Amino acid sequence: MQKIGIVVSEHRLTDQVHQTPVTPIQIRRIPNHADIAVARNPVELLAALYANRGLTDAGEAAPGLGALESMGALHGLDRAVALLADQLRAGGHLLIVGDYDADGATGSALAVRGLRALGAARVSYLVPSRFAFGYGLSPAVVEAALTQRPDLIVTVDNGIASIAGVTRARELGIPVLVTDHHLPGDQLPDAAAIVNPNQPDCAFPSKHLAGVGVVFYLLAALRAHLRETGWFEAGRVAPNLAELLDLVALGTVADVVILDRNNRILVEQGLRRIRAGRCCPGILALLQVAGRDPSRATTTDLGFFAAPRLNAAGRLEEMSLGVECLLTDDTARAVAMAQELDGLNRRRREIEGEMKDQAELLLDALCLDGETLPLALCLFGEDWHQGVSGIVAARIRERYHRPVIAFAEAGDGLLRGSARSIDGLHIRDAIDRVDRHHPGLIERFGGHAMAAGLTLRAEGLEDFRDAFIEAVRAQLGDLPRQPEIRSDGPLPGGLMTLDTAEALRLGGPWGKGFPEPCFDGGFEVLQARIVGERHLKLRVAMPDGEPIDAIGFNLGEKLPEARGRVRLAYRLDVNDYRGVRSPQLILEDLQADL
Repeated sequence: MQKIGIVVSEHRLTDQVHQTPVTPIQIRRIPNHADIAVARNPVELLAALYANRGLTDAGEAAPGLGALESMGALHGLDRAVALLADQLRAGGHLLIVGDYDADGATGSALAVRGLRALGAARVSYLVPSRFAFGYGLSPAVVEAALTQRPDLIVTVDNGIASIAGVTRARELGIPVLVTDHHLPGDQLPDAAAIVNPNQPDCAFPSKHLAGVGVVFYLLAALRAHLRETGWFEAGRVAPNLAELLDLVALGTVADVVILDRNNRILVEQGLRRIRAGRCCPGILALLQVAGRDPSRATTTDLGFFAAPRLNAAGRLEEMSLGVECLLTDDTARAVAMAQELDGLNRRRREIEGEMKDQAELLLDALCLDGETLPLALCLFGEDWHQGVSGIVAARIRERYHRPVIAFAEAGDGLLRGSARSIDGLHIRDAIDRVDRHHPGLIERFGGHAMAAGLTLRAEGLEDFRDAFIEAVRAQLGDLPRQPEIRSDGPLPGGLMTLDTAEALRLGGPWGKGFPEPCFDGGFEVLQARIVGERHLKLRVAMPDGEPIDAIGFNLGEKLPEARGRVRLAYRLDVNDYRGVRSPQLILEDLQADL
């Protein structure tokens, strides 16, 4: 068995290293692609695309708020509402303890804004640093919270695995309300109430709510209870919680949860408010510093431009700056904080690039090919930044199509790993299998099917690596499935227009589980060059169409193949350059047209 255990600082690498082959990608058309080929206009095209995603009624792509799943099915919601209502009436201090990613930040801001709007006398928040406290409501976080003398701790996007932390809070006489969406372990925390669609006995049908979505449902239920019990009869105004859906949209997209019908409603309603300028100044500022037009905002703008800047605070420093950016109603202050977050994001990209280059050079130096590449990769760098390790794991996974865990030192002899999975592998379950078969090897862990985090002792890395590969083999067999791009089929040349591109941008919301339309077909390469060091810029033409520009982000290594006739997998998008809007192709892959 090939072992990959890499300590970056111990390797001396020359500049002359070969490029490890990327696992070939297969472009596979979904069965109904013929409907796309006969579409005569953008309306017919969208109808066919929706049908390919299981929707026969175009109106179901993003129905209104009235079509949201009923909050009554959320297990534990009544008890949670009662706790909050009692604190509102008593004037108690509510302390929000969030996570340090974009879902946690938006969820924390939503909880603070929503509870204040509902009449809470005192609401504050605490976002633990990933470097000082790690993830979740740990006993150390509870001790830090104690200095603020809260009457109730409300977790956001964490807490379902915080057994020891909740126990410590109870010992100190502080009740805890857990709101979370992560998968629970065998034991639930002894909290005063738990709201989590994935906890046992919860019949709520939308299991893919992000943490911020859970908070939105809790606030809606609390408002309904307060209205029924006369809270708003004493001169108080019942807030329109829908005005906070910009936060829900950003957090939901940023957490890359599946956009089922319920999440599409939440995201689309939030996007409409952003486009109309009816959102918090912080989100407007995040989009503007990223060079995006809020009036045309899409899930791409939220997921690839606003969210990384928000996440940068939690990755490099601590998330309070991000939460404050989302809480302020002062436009100038929001812009100043967004600019600071933008600077952090630039630094994050530099660190990420260095770590990724180190990891790829090390893999190249081992001369691995498709046959010797291990079933799973565990990478460790002595000087790696733990706040960026998850992004590096994702980049390496994309290149080699293997589940990847990137480890960084966390102090006190501990390593903290960020895991990213591939289709077909539930990575949290794989880590759980290691924990069950090798008790004591892992200090703690948690996560989802596609992403997870864990902590272990440094001396246990070798044993963990071997056990993890075996756990992956138990799910995948000896080889992972070949990576593939799912295409809607060939887009007729007559529809490769700005009108079609605009219709596709606004036809979503697109995301995981409801993917943005992807097309494929043969093109003639007219021009090819590298821009921005690693991006592939093309001018191409279909046999029956006009020339069109194409950009392949991080596809610079495909330049030697970009000649003559090629097969492209692509998305049709809008290029807005100095106010001039034109259609362009966003490349997913380029292959020689055999």
